Amino acid sequence: MGYLGRRIGLSQDNGDSNPGAAGGAVGGGLLDLFTHGYFERQGDIYNAPGVDPTIGMTASGGVISDYVTAPGDVYRAHVFTSSGALNVTALGNQGGNVDYLCVAGGGGNQSSPQGSNRESGSGGGGLLSSHPDVPATFKQTQVTISSTGNINIVVGGGAGGKSQGNSSSIGFSSPISTVGGGHGANADGQVGGNGGSGGGNWYSSSTPGQATNYPGPTQQGYPGGTQGGTNNWTGGAGGGAGAQGANNGASYSAGRTISITGSAVEYSRGGKSNSYPSTPRSENGIFNTGGGASGVGNGGSGIVVISYKIAELEAEAKATGGSISYYSNKTIHTFTNSGTFQTKANWSAANVEYVIVAGGGGGYNNDTGGGGGAGGYRTGTTPIGAHPVATTIQVGAGGAPSYVVSTQATNGGPSFFGSPITAAGGGGAGGGPGSGANGVTGGSGGGAGYQGTGGGVTPPGSQGNPGGDGGTPGASGGGGGGAGGPGGDHRAPYGGGHGGIGVQLPTTFQNPASAPTGTGGGGLGYPGPGSGAAALFWVAGGGGGSTDNPSPSAPQQGIGGGPGGPYAGGGNGGHYPQMSGSAGKVNSGGGGGGTDDGDDASPRINGSGGSGIVLIAYDTV
Repeated sequence: MGYLGRRIGLSQDNGDSNPGAAGGAVGGGLLDLFTHGYFERQGDIYNAPGVDPTIGMTASGGVISDYVTAPGDVYRAHVFTSSGALNVTALGNQGGNVDYLCVAGGGGNQSSPQGSNRESGSGGGGLLSSHPDVPATFKQTQVTISSTGNINIVVGGGAGGKSQGNSSSIGFSSPISTVGGGHGANADGQVGGNGGSGGGNWYSSSTPGQATNYPGPTQQGYPGGTQGGTNNWTGGAGGGAGAQGANNGASYSAGRTISITGSAVEYSRGGKSNSYPSTPRSENGIFNTGGGASGVGNGGSGIVVISYKIAELEAEAKATGGSISYYSNKTIHTFTNSGTFQTKANWSAANVEYVIVAGGGGGYNNDTGGGGGAGGYRTGTTPIGAHPVATTIQVGAGGAPSYVVSTQATNGGPSFFGSPITAAGGGGAGGGPGSGANGVTGGSGGGAGYQGTGGGVTPPGSQGNPGGDGGTPGASGGGGGGAGGPGGDHRAPYGGGHGGIGVQLPTTFQNPASAPTGTGGGGLGYPGPGSGAAALFWVAGGGGGSTDNPSPSAPQQGIGGGPGGPYAGGGNGGHYPQMSGSAGKVNSGGGGGGTDDGDDASPRINGSGGSGIVLIAYDTV
């Protein structure tokens, strides 16, 4: 957590240089050491006449994250992912104005009693915010905090089953409250539930759920969508904070993207509907965003954020390159593409901490495809030298899948931070049948095809794990290795091997403002196994192996990043065309999923490896 501290002693005009001064008057306006160092590394603080900009409001509660906005304003965000209290202990002299984001839990849905695939999308949790990212029509008024004490915070949970999400609230003197998202409809009652945003309906003659205070400047979301044709039986999507649910809702409904934590995150997205009679959809809403469930699933939990200005700065980081953020007394440079890390004249760091992830290997996307291995993973510290220093950063691309028999998929590309600190050439490609059955060596090895052996790891062997073996009976592929564990072997009689588990990023890089937001990402890293903080910021999961069982009712594809996933950016395996292998996630280094019985037809099966990432951190002070 960032903490900027407060002034110690009297002002320069009133302080007494005598160490024995009465009443502790010694000092003359010194900042505590951390605060002084923090602002000194920024160059200096803007000193408006008559205003001491170093004394912002002092408060505790939630996860605290400090961030800088142009042209150098420093903000503090208190991020509440569970209920608690904001404890204000001093008002400071920055005016007491705060911005807020209040998002309720998303709606959920359960299986239809008349059979699967008849469930509509659920609505996102109600959203109210005063942040400037909100369009003017719907932007709420800032709140002024004029007294110290506790402000109670309630964070609503996502709905389980076919029910409405739970409300969230902020106990300001004029309380703020938002309503949980409405449940989606199914064949047991064809009407979508009302809520912050409404749930989609299921049948053309039924009514979608309505949104709280819609339409108008205090609306918390939009209504759900409707079914678009009496013979289709595909329901509407749930409404989101930014758009009404789509009819025949095969796509998400937009939420609102707000950067109140320092990073842009989409909140209160509406869920998709199922598409009768195709493969059922079961997807929980994204946690801590108030997302609505898609098809059968639980709503995502809500969130409350309170943010306020604490200082103004003239200068910022001590180096350039990548995307720059600040967390827990560290400056972090995030490279999602290749570039240059260039020190500035105020550079003083003796060491930097780094994470380097190479691109994941491509999955084999034809007969008995193995999953791609994850990109090589390295982390540690290294001295960088005195200014000026210009260090080349390369972010490895994900490997391409193979669509043609006997044509090998490709390894991922290497990532590096100067030399010799370099991740291995990306994850090994997955194997296929015949002479190419073995997985390919890489940062983590690729999974094997039919009767093949999993690929090994590039020396020195500490950057990943080997891929899993293919097997018989059946003809399914092994899982690609992950940075945290080996790929799983083929599972008789038809099951693909699961991808190897990835790794969680070091705590230095676990800024809540850049946390992953579900299987689609949206932040730094991707979800992993476990729950709470342990399930965030994972990378480099292996791709799942293909399955020789094409039945959608009994899929046995290998899961990216391990059973229960997909985790850590690894792609799932599949069987063409019912459930094609999926790509590793962008900037995860995850391996691509393998597919059985693929071909070169359009649309091509997507088993590409995920691109890598390079992270560099150093002391802010």
